[in-house]
Order: sequence, then C-alpha cells, then structure tokens
Amino acid sequence: MSDKRDIALARKGRITALVIAGTALFWIAATFVGGQLELSQRVRALFDLIALAGFILAIVMIFQIWRARQNSKG
Repeated sequence: MSDKRDIALARKGRITALVIAGTALFWIAATFVGGQLELSQRVRALFDLIALAGFILAIVMIFQIWRARQNSKG
C-alpha cells in the first residue's frame, strides 16, 4: 500500500512542477508579448493576475503533498 501512495505523491509532485514551470513560461511570454504589442496596462495586469493564480494553485498543491506525507508518517 505504501508503494501506491508513494507513486501517487511522486505523480502529484511532477504535476506541481509542471504547473510551476508552465505558469512561469506563460508569465514570461505574456510580459514579452504585452510589451511588443503595446497592450494596455489593464491587459498586462490581467496576465499578471492569471500567473499569480497559477502560482497560488502550485502552493496549494505543495501544501497538499506535504500534508499527505505527514499523514503517511504516522
């Protein structure tokens, strides 16, 4: 049973890493494109808020992984 739990936690960790990397790439691309296309500050702020939501999601996922590991210890 522990092996299944470890595999699930490892999978969730990989997904979390992909969320962080994807959010960072989106943020960099959105900042670059916003500057090149001279988008308004409101649109750029929207992209920033979307990226912030992605990073908050990643923090929640990290907390869930941490809690699952704490529960599996005892």
